[in-house]
Amino acid sequence: MDIRAALRTGISCLREANVPCYTLAAELLLLHELHRDRAWLYAHPEEPIANDALEAYLSLITRRANGEPTQHLTGKQEFWSLEFEVSRDVLIPRPETEHVIEVALDRLALRELRAGRPQKTSGEGFLIADIGTGSGCLAVALAKELPGARTYATDISELALAMARKNALRHSVANRIEFVNADLSQTLLFDTASITAFDLIVSNPPYIPRRDAATLAREVRQHEPELALYGGEEGYELYGGLIALAAKYLKPGGILVAELGHDSLPAVRPLLESSDWTSVGVTNDLAGIPRVIAAERTAK
Repeated sequence: MDIRAALRTGISCLREANVPCYTLAAELLLLHELHRDRAWLYAHPEEPIANDALEAYLSLITRRANGEPTQHLTGKQEFWSLEFEVSRDVLIPRPETEHVIEVALDRLALRELRAGRPQKTSGEGFLIADIGTGSGCLAVALAKELPGARTYATDISELALAMARKNALRHSVANRIEFVNADLSQTLLFDTASITAFDLIVSNPPYIPRRDAATLAREVRQHEPELALYGGEEGYELYGGLIALAAKYLKPGGILVAELGHDSLPAVRPLLESSDWTSVGVTNDLAGIPRVIAAERTAK
């Protein structure tokens, strides 16, 4: 069988199984198995495929048709133009989460501008925390953008932290990120590390309502870790702890940037309507859904 026929077979199988974005999934799995790029694939449609490679590809197609995410089959996902290793132990990075990086960088630049200081494009001297780091996508992306900054990345899952460490090593930023096993209830975390004042805290906390579990796509419901998905029965229960942690450990003028669930804004925004916070803002994603909330710590 040649490239064209194999791809058609894969597309047809995934289409019949009602797999979302079936053409892209078939392409990615074939590229993964052949260790080629898309340009080569379409420049060589008549190239024959070795029998063992074809069998492996069709096995991947079957697994995808049965609900396994493409990213788990290839073991990777792109985020912020960086390739991250992923597995069932971490949430697959979503494109929407890139808005957290965008807002964080914009807020830091604006803070320095308002203070009359030169913009620290390298992040020199900045201290950053990523709460619930998962694959490490936020911590690693910020470390790449701000090579002068120091980052603490926390997660309740040791398996997630192991994956985050791999990704930090992959992108040569592991020497600037400290990974810590902790959850939001462990408020002494940074005290024990002699940390008292962060410039930036980012988080993509679990925010899916437990009551909505049955409505999730099977790829999500059956294959991604529950710890990274569900934020309580209503979905927004973890934001109170996150905001309290940020209020304690951000320096005056420090910035909190957190991803929102698709309908969590009405419950989360009031938590920032106190004397602890100023400059509260919300950023919509490309679908017009409130996706990121950000606020600045007021002077103590």
